[in-house]
Amino acid sequence: MNAGSQTNSIPSLFGEALLTDPHGIYARLRESAPVHRTTTPDGEQVWVITRYAEARAALADARLSLNKANARTSGEYTSSMPPELDAHLLNTDPPDHTRLRRLVSKAFTPRRIKELRDRIQSMTDDLLDAAAGPPVDLMAALANPLPMDVICELLGIPAGDRRDFRAWTSALLSPQPGASTDSRAAMRNMYRFLVDVIADKRRRPAGDLLSAMVEARDEHDRLTEPELASMAFLILFAGYDNAVHLIGNAALGLLIHPKLLGAVRDGSITVRAVVEETLRWNPPFPLGVRRFALEDLTIGGTDIPAGGRVWISLIAANRDEREFVSPDDFDPAHPPAHLSFGHGIHYCLGAPLARLEAEIAIGSLLRRFPQLKLAVPADELAWWPSFHKRGLQQLPVCW
Repeated sequence: MNAGSQTNSIPSLFGEALLTDPHGIYARLRESAPVHRTTTPDGEQVWVITRYAEARAALADARLSLNKANARTSGEYTSSMPPELDAHLLNTDPPDHTRLRRLVSKAFTPRRIKELRDRIQSMTDDLLDAAAGPPVDLMAALANPLPMDVICELLGIPAGDRRDFRAWTSALLSPQPGASTDSRAAMRNMYRFLVDVIADKRRRPAGDLLSAMVEARDEHDRLTEPELASMAFLILFAGYDNAVHLIGNAALGLLIHPKLLGAVRDGSITVRAVVEETLRWNPPFPLGVRRFALEDLTIGGTDIPAGGRVWISLIAANRDEREFVSPDDFDPAHPPAHLSFGHGIHYCLGAPLARLEAEIAIGSLLRRFPQLKLAVPADELAWWPSFHKRGLQQLPVCW
């Protein structure tokens, strides 16, 4: 450890205040220090990085592992995730991470994502055609179902098999008391579901991503059976919820800034720029994937012991006054670089797809409903009470 390093300890960051005012809480933490030691709701000691420079460096730091086997925190780190669903990219370091990423990366290349544009547009049009109202809850009518349909079609999951997945995902992400029991049940159901789908792909392979992954498992021996189920789970899970709230947060950003909404309508600002600024200003995933220190190290003047659990606050880093001018302003005319999709070898594979879904959803919404506006005051909107996602429960709109 470095001599004279500081310890910035707060009893518990993860309380009601953070849920109510995350940007205000993180702004005060950024001002006092770049790294803070605190405890999580499950009693684990954790170090939270809040400033941009330190966050960006940490995202690409090979001394910070994603593999929970390297955890040695104040207590024994445990996870409710069954091992059958845990052998994926977000719990893996090189060389296994490199192998797994290579297997699925072809499905998420910019060229492949561009080829999906027409299909995503068709799905969006169908959802907007079916929207009954006004008023309409934009989350239920568009933001929730669109990413589900897109990622399931990419994987090759038939529409009739998708009906329970949204409920399972909600159970996995629920912060409510007793949610751990529901979460474990959801994961068991999801695992059985994936086993059945994989078995079907073995009998009737098609030209989809899951069929290609089954082939890699069975014919080329590049995936273990747990890795096959785990990667399918990760693509479904990660490809769904974050895209849902990127769409919702982008729509809200425009609806509460009428002048910017007008600028998008007249073409002065592109929808793509709105999506990019939303990722900085109000990202749907406030915390990066947890890391574990492989050795004693010092970040931002704060000592972190080997095995220490590190969380990188993307929502805090993206509003760092040291990096951005007027960081609290929603300014898609000049969207700066952000960290919401990560940095380094763990940069989000699904970033091009999430961007395209949001761009098509928002652009279609504004074209279809030129008088779109909030149906309730903005301060009455309810956010999900979760430290791990930043998204609206409902978004009522009218036109």
